Amino acid sequence: MLKLNYSQIKYSKEPVTHIECDLQVADDFIKRSHGLVYRVDSVLLTGDLFYNQPFVTGNFQVQADLLVPSSRSLDPVKFKEDFHFSENYTDVEIAKEEIDESDIPIVKVEHEVIDLQKAIEDNILLNIPTTILTTKEQEQGIYPEGKGWRVISEKDFNKKKDDQINPAFAKLKDLFKENNEKIHNGNNDN
Repeated sequence: MLKLNYSQIKYSKEPVTHIECDLQVADDFIKRSHGLVYRVDSVLLTGDLFYNQPFVTGNFQVQADLLVPSSRSLDPVKFKEDFHFSENYTDVEIAKEEIDESDIPIVKVEHEVIDLQKAIEDNILLNIPTTILTTKEQEQGIYPEGKGWRVISEKDFNKKKDDQINPAFAKLKDLFKENNEKIHNGNNDN
């Protein structure tokens, strides 16, 4: 577990506290991810923390190698994350309005402990894209299907939609067709 002491950073003689470490996710992380992650192979954290009254501010870079499910087939896909996140930590109560208006999340520390472990794990989950495909799914445009159903691409859906005639207009088309035939036949009779 990666935990830092809030007061130690706040009162440090150094202007910046730098951290760089390999991180193991917590035992319950995969369970807590609810199927968003199958496995975490490695996590590298680099970051700087500094005191900027009334906060200790942390700026972090995370690189992680994950095994995640394909959003189409749930087949495993290797995925590399590389993202940045920032958080402000405080040991005093902050008004809800200030928390809501802040661009950087504000976290109230308890017992002088900054729990980076949970923040990193949460951000790993937040940075997984909604669409991840296997190489085969990307190259061949493979979509799932079953008995009596199949998933189609948005392009195919729109094409099918454009080709489809509105039933209300189809009746009018037949009406005009009959009228045209009567007019045409009427002209031939003369």
